[in-house]
Amino acid sequence: MERKTSIRIKEAKEKARPELCKEGIDAGWRKFGFAKNFSPSASDVRETIERLDGNKINAKLFIKQYESNYIPCIITNLMNDWPATETWTLQKLARKYRNQKFKCGEDDDGYSVKLKMKYFVRYMADNKDDSPLYIFDSSFSDHMKRKRLLDDFQVPRVFPDDYFNLVGESRRPPYRWFVMGPARSGTGIHIDPLGTSAWNSLITGHKRWCLFPPETPKELLKPSHGDAWKQKGEAITWFAYVYPKVSAPDWPEKYKMIECVQGPGETMFVPGGWWHVVLNLDDTIAVTQNYCGRVNFPVVWKKTVKGRPKLSKKWLRAMQLRRSDLSHIAESVDLNEENGYASSSSSSSSSSSDSSLDSDSDSECQNETKGAGEPGSPKTSTDEDYRSVSSSPDSAK
Repeated sequence: MERKTSIRIKEAKEKARPELCKEGIDAGWRKFGFAKNFSPSASDVRETIERLDGNKINAKLFIKQYESNYIPCIITNLMNDWPATETWTLQKLARKYRNQKFKCGEDDDGYSVKLKMKYFVRYMADNKDDSPLYIFDSSFSDHMKRKRLLDDFQVPRVFPDDYFNLVGESRRPPYRWFVMGPARSGTGIHIDPLGTSAWNSLITGHKRWCLFPPETPKELLKPSHGDAWKQKGEAITWFAYVYPKVSAPDWPEKYKMIECVQGPGETMFVPGGWWHVVLNLDDTIAVTQNYCGRVNFPVVWKKTVKGRPKLSKKWLRAMQLRRSDLSHIAESVDLNEENGYASSSSSSSSSSSDSSLDSDSDSECQNETKGAGEPGSPKTSTDEDYRSVSSSPDSAK
C-alpha cells in the first residue's frame, strides 16, 4: 500500500477508534486476530427466514401478509432493473467517485470521519483488522457528485410508503445510507430508531443476519464484560461472544432467533422493533432505508412525539396541510399506551440487512444528527442503525 494511502487510513482509524490506537494501530485494531481465527461461513448458517419472489407479490399483498404482521423476510427480484447492479463494483466506484469522500466512522465528538473512495477501496483490498472501517453514509445525496448514486436505484415497489417525506429532506431524520465494507465489518446489535422499519438491498457480496423479536430483553443480547468489552458494539464481537449463547439449545423459545445469509440481488425487510445484527462475510455494497408507513405510523408517531418533540410538531403541521387522514390518526394516538408492535409469536415460528443497544431511544436507526434492517464499526454501526436518529450516524440493521 502506498505511503499516502497508509497515512490517510491511519488518520481515519485514529479518529474513528482512538481507544484502539493507544497500543499502536495494528496492535489495537488486530488484537483478537479475527482475520485469521474467525472465518464466518455462509454454509454454517441455519437459514430460518422466509424468502419471497418479488415477481409474485405486490405491495398490497406484502403489506397485508408481512409488514402488518411484523414478519422479517428476504425478497428477490426487486432490483433487476437497477443500474447499480452493473455500476456498483469496487473498480467502477473507485474510478467514478475516486476523490469523493464518504463517511466511514465518527469521532468521539460525533463528527463524521471520512475517506476518499480511492483510499477506502485500497483499504478493503488489504486489511487484517478485527472489525474494519465501514462506509455508512447518509449524506451522499447532499453532494453534487455523490448524489449521482441516486440515479442507480429506486425504492423497491413493495415499500410504497414514506410518511417522513412530508416534512421535507432537510428536516427529516437521516433515513437512507450507501453502505460499503469488507469482510468482518458490519452493524452491531440494535433496534432501528423511532419504531421505523427498514429495507436493505444488497448489490455485491454476502451479509449474515441474526434477528430477534421486539420483546427480547436487551440484557440477553449484549456482549458481557471481558477482553472484548472495548469492542462490544461491533458485529464481529457479537458473533464471536454472543452468538454461541443465542444459538444454544437452552435459548428461550419465545426469543427464538431468525438467521440467514443475504446474497446479491436480495432485499431484506426488517420490521420496526426487531433486534438485528449484520456481519459482512466478504466485500459488500448495499443501499438501505428506514421508513414510516401505514402499518407502523402510530408507533413512529408516538416515539417521535416523545423523542423528537420539535420534529413532531412540524410533521403534524405538514400532515394537516397535505394528509389530513394521517393527522387524524396522529391526534387519536394514545401516547401512554405500550408501543403496540405486533406480536412476533407468529413470525418467529415461520421459517422460510452503521450505539446498537440503545438506538431505540431517539438517539437507527446509527448518529449523524449526531442513520439498518443491516445497516458499521461501533460508531458506524450507529449509522446501519439513523441509525441513532438524534445521534445517527443508518441503518438498518
